Amino acid sequence: MPRGLFITLEGLDGSGKTTQIKRLAGWMEKRHLKTAVTRQPGGTATGDRIRELLLDSRSAALAPMAEMALMFADRAQAVAEVIEPALAAGTTVLCDRFTDSTEAYQGGGRELGSAIVLEMHRLVVGDLQPDLTLLLLPSLEVSLSRARRRNDRQTAQTGKDEGRFEQEQDAFYRRVWEKYREIAAREPERVVLIEGNLGIDEVQEQIVEAVAERLVVGGKTL
Repeated sequence: MPRGLFITLEGLDGSGKTTQIKRLAGWMEKRHLKTAVTRQPGGTATGDRIRELLLDSRSAALAPMAEMALMFADRAQAVAEVIEPALAAGTTVLCDRFTDSTEAYQGGGRELGSAIVLEMHRLVVGDLQPDLTLLLLPSLEVSLSRARRRNDRQTAQTGKDEGRFEQEQDAFYRRVWEKYREIAAREPERVVLIEGNLGIDEVQEQIVEAVAERLVVGGKTL
């Protein structure tokens, strides 16, 4: 059985990833393509517990290295439990965040550097790399405004606090944003950069174009 495609969506919180991954999953399902959707951190019972710890504002004192280690613990579980079995079964996996997020947030934002993140990826995840990464990069100001409004709304509605990263200063997010651009420049064959303050439909159009091209190359039927 042909191996499935591994597609990741990346970007700052508030970039529109959640909306676009749902739209992409719907587009694929209409074409009867086997699809699994997951996220990081989270996506497994263990990962959801790690996510709660990582994103809760009460974890404010978490050391950068501890934060990165928890991200990779979550990733190792997700790869073993969800991602690799789905790919082996010929299913296309859509994943909201993967190692690029760790490189951007911990490598860039926390200033740990790319080298240690990529070495952790090699040790923990092995050779697994996305076949395609869709990097949504609206302006920094738009992303932060959306993310902070969303988290305030979510906390008010559910009482669930996932706003620890949104409490960071703008300089932190500037480093994350710039690291994402660095990754896109370094790996242009894998990373499709969708840049600017585009409408939802405009972003989806670019995503579908990029995904359709990979599916044709991979021998999938659209």
